[in-house]
Amino acid sequence: MSSRTSELQIGPHTVSPPVVLAPMAGITNAPFRTLCREFSGGRGLFVSEMITTRALVERDAKTMRLVHFDGSEKPRSIQLYGVDPAYTGRAARMIADEDLADHIDLNFGCPVPKVTRKGGGSALPYKRNLLRAILREAVAGAGGLPVTMKMRKGIDDDHLTYLDAGRIAVEEGVTAIALHGRTAAQHYGGTADWDAIARLKEHVPEIPVLGNGDIWSADDALRMVRETGCDGVVVGRGCLGRPWLFGDLVAAFGAGPDGSGASYARPALKEVAGVMRRHAELLGQWIGDERRGVIDFRKHVPWYTKGFSVGKDVRHRMAMAGSLAELDDLLGTLDLDQPWPAGADGPRGRTAGRNKVVLPEGWLADPYENPRVDAAAELDISGG
Repeated sequence: MSSRTSELQIGPHTVSPPVVLAPMAGITNAPFRTLCREFSGGRGLFVSEMITTRALVERDAKTMRLVHFDGSEKPRSIQLYGVDPAYTGRAARMIADEDLADHIDLNFGCPVPKVTRKGGGSALPYKRNLLRAILREAVAGAGGLPVTMKMRKGIDDDHLTYLDAGRIAVEEGVTAIALHGRTAAQHYGGTADWDAIARLKEHVPEIPVLGNGDIWSADDALRMVRETGCDGVVVGRGCLGRPWLFGDLVAAFGAGPDGSGASYARPALKEVAGVMRRHAELLGQWIGDERRGVIDFRKHVPWYTKGFSVGKDVRHRMAMAGSLAELDDLLGTLDLDQPWPAGADGPRGRTAGRNKVVLPEGWLADPYENPRVDAAAELDISGG
C-alpha cells in the first residue's frame, strides 16, 4: 500500500494508519478510547465525545470532565458542535489558549429531529453562509490547531449539500473533511453511498477526505479506500462492542491494498468477557463511582455479546448489573469457550431510517439566508 493511503496528515499530525474513531455520544469517552488505543498499539486518531460550544465556553462541569484526556492520548482530539459562529470561535480559542486539545473537529452530521428542527446538525450546511461563518470563526479561534469537519451528504436526495460544503470548507481553511455517505433522511438506515465519497474527493483534491459509513470490518475499510480514493476512514458503529477492530485496522493497512496476510482478532467469549470487565472497571474509575460505571456500561452488553449463545435471561441480568462483583458472577455463568461467532462482524448499532427530516419552518426557502439558529439546537446531540 502506498504511503498516501497508509497515513493521513491532519495539520502537523501524521495519523498512521489513516483511521479515525468517530465521536459517538455516550460511547467514545476516555475509557472506550483507552480500549481502542490499546488494541491499536496507540495508532490512529481517537476523537472525544461531542462537546457543545456553549457548554464548553460556560465551563459546564460535566463538559469539562469530557474534555479531559489521558496522558497517553496523542494527539488529543475534541469534536465541537455548535450553531453560533461567535460561540464556536470562542470555544476554539479556549481550546487553543488553554491547551485542551491538539485538534478540533466540527460536527455537521447529527440527524436527530430535536436538533434538525432547530436548524442544527445535518440541517445546518444547507445554509451556506451560516456554515461559512461558523468555519471561519472556528479556524480563526483555533490559531495553529488544525480544524476538520464531519458532515452528511445533505438533508435528503433533493437537497444535497456536501459538494458546496466541501468547497466552503477548503476556502475557509479546514484541514480535512469526513463524509458520512448518507443523508439526514436516511438516518442510519439503508446503504451508505460510497460513490458520494469519491465525488467529494474529486471535488476537493486540496485536502484529505475521509469516508464514513458501513465499515463493519477492516476489509470494508480497505475496500472503501480502493473504491473511493479517500485518504482515510472514520469508524463508528462498527466498533461497538469490538474495540479490537482497531487492531484489525492496523494489521489491514499494514498488509497492503487487499489486506492479504493480515491477521484479524477472533476472540473467544472468554477474551470478550475480559474486555467487558475491563471496560466496566475503567468507566467506574473515570466516573469515580463503581456502581455508576457499571450502570453506564450496561448499554454495551448487547454489542459485546452479539452472536454468542448467552441466553436472554443472563443478557438481561447483565444489562441490569450494579457492581463489578455482580458482573463478574454473571460472566462466570457463561460458556466462555465459545469461539467468535459467524456473522458477528456485521452491522451493529442503530440501523433505522427516517423518510422525513424535521426542519424549521421555511428552512429550505433560501440556501443563502444567514439565520440565527436557536441555541436549543445544541441539545440532545448524537453522532452523524
